[in-house]
Amino acid sequence: MVDTGGWYKLCCPSSQLAKPDLLGAIYRVRKHGAQKLPDSAKRSAYARVIKPSLDLTKAWVALKQAAMQRDSKAASVMRELLQEKIAAAATSNESARMARIAAEGLGRLGYRPAVPVLLHATGLTEDAIIEHSLTFALIEIADPALTRAGLKEENARTKRAALIALDQMDGSDLKPSDVIPSLNASDEHLRSAANWVVGHHPDWGGELAGFFRERLAAKNFKNSDRAELEKQLAQLAQDREIQELLGSVLRDPGFADEGWLIVLHAMARAGLKKTPSTWITALWPVVDTDNAVLVKEAVLTARALTLSKTNAMELIGTLSRVAHNAGWPPDVRLDALTALPAGLSSVEPDIFDFLRANLDAKKPPMLRAAAAEIIYRAKLNEEQLIELTDTLKIAGPLELSTLLGAFAHATSEAVGLRLVAALNESKGLAGLRVDLLKPLLEKFPATVQEQGQALLAKLNVDLEKQKAHLEELLASLPKGDIRRGQAIFNSPKTACASCHKIGYVGGLVGPDLTSIGQARTERDLLESVVYPSASFVRSYEPMVVATKSGDEYSGVIKKDAPDEIVLATGPNTEMRIARSDVTEMRPGTVSIMPQGLDEQISRQELADLVAFLKGTKWGAQ
Repeated sequence: MVDTGGWYKLCCPSSQLAKPDLLGAIYRVRKHGAQKLPDSAKRSAYARVIKPSLDLTKAWVALKQAAMQRDSKAASVMRELLQEKIAAAATSNESARMARIAAEGLGRLGYRPAVPVLLHATGLTEDAIIEHSLTFALIEIADPALTRAGLKEENARTKRAALIALDQMDGSDLKPSDVIPSLNASDEHLRSAANWVVGHHPDWGGELAGFFRERLAAKNFKNSDRAELEKQLAQLAQDREIQELLGSVLRDPGFADEGWLIVLHAMARAGLKKTPSTWITALWPVVDTDNAVLVKEAVLTARALTLSKTNAMELIGTLSRVAHNAGWPPDVRLDALTALPAGLSSVEPDIFDFLRANLDAKKPPMLRAAAAEIIYRAKLNEEQLIELTDTLKIAGPLELSTLLGAFAHATSEAVGLRLVAALNESKGLAGLRVDLLKPLLEKFPATVQEQGQALLAKLNVDLEKQKAHLEELLASLPKGDIRRGQAIFNSPKTACASCHKIGYVGGLVGPDLTSIGQARTERDLLESVVYPSASFVRSYEPMVVATKSGDEYSGVIKKDAPDEIVLATGPNTEMRIARSDVTEMRPGTVSIMPQGLDEQISRQELADLVAFLKGTKWGAQ
């Protein structure tokens, strides 16, 4: 592929405002009108090129020909060749090639007498390509009885190949008891293979529950072992016995604290549509403790679960107490408020003040986003809405659109006039969408709508004006400094790192910017900062999902599964929508990255940010 130099606008490699130099790329060449040959014709053509007199034991091309033509007479020769060449494969490229082709041929031929030889060969090579050829040959031959012998071998590589082959081949009778011994193997690769096999067998949960109880009772886990165990339990959480196991472990003080943390993480990652009652009854006492680490993780778990007022009254009450306790850190209190189902039906003055304080531009982006989301879901009275308008003046573009949702049910003239006045003074105004603001203003009296017309006109800027503004910015920007730009990128004010990753640090909502400077011009980068909806990076296009209830959600698709869709709607927010509730999915036209960042920072800071992005490069220079 050729780098076109332009970001994507709904899969078209071009920019709306600045056209790239390269408009396309050739990735396949075929003679016009040429017919595609069937496999049989290809093999015949290949056979005419290769002389049939070539010795299989000396020429790899002849061996390849025999494999492709599925010459059964060559099977015994291939088996002997594999035995002969595998030992020298590590030091001889020719031997490695012959061994690999022999393994492929034995698989194509389905030659069962070769299974013991293939298993033995897996223990003699560290070459990943040869190992794959040997394992795939076992899968193609599909003889479970002969392959099962590999599970009894001492060699970890042989066990691993046999385990994977038995899991993948047709007609296999692989059982949980075959896999359990390898879950605790000292060999990392064998253990990883066993974890992988278990991960796509959710029906094995009941037979594995006893094993996992023993594992959770262990102490001093390595980080890698802890992560593996959390992943396994989350993958198997559909099974009722695993659900019961997680709930019982969380109620048993003998598993505190390390086992509890693993269980909490597994529950949060499970993604169940309906939260088991055993989890809820086990969770609220943990939230009610005074252990800061456990409370933080338990609140995050509650936030990830699906709760309702009918099945989680004790947990909801405990979360509310955490939220009202000024002794807990702000992030824990905000997470507790976010976890409350259906939002706040009323907002006490101390909580309202707490939420507004966390919208300050100096606060971390995650706290600001969480506070804005809680206010949006809460039911504010008229006095609180009027107070909130003062906050809109200082709110950043990331939070402004969310906060606007708090006024969705307001109709009084006093609130409407204060809202329009506050938005006129807001530095984040340029990031608001006309299609979001216009229907909101239409709910207010005529006096408010009249005041709002000028506001809407200010937002309804056409493409030519955007292009002119971009030209003016490009010509007037001072020289940027990369180091200062890096500080701006990572600052709470811009919150770029909340969504974008550079190297190993940053968010995953937006595209990775590690080497963006090598592919984009300064003009492209400036456009993406000032007008993020002008063009989209492929795979990060916004989508609008409409539901049966009439709600619409906009975000970047992170998961598109048969049972659910997960949209990333912000730096720390996701929306899970059951596939059965979806009535329509359509491409969005507005990026989840807010517009108006150039109004939040100075021209020098903007120049520094662009210089930093242009300076990002990957690898040795």
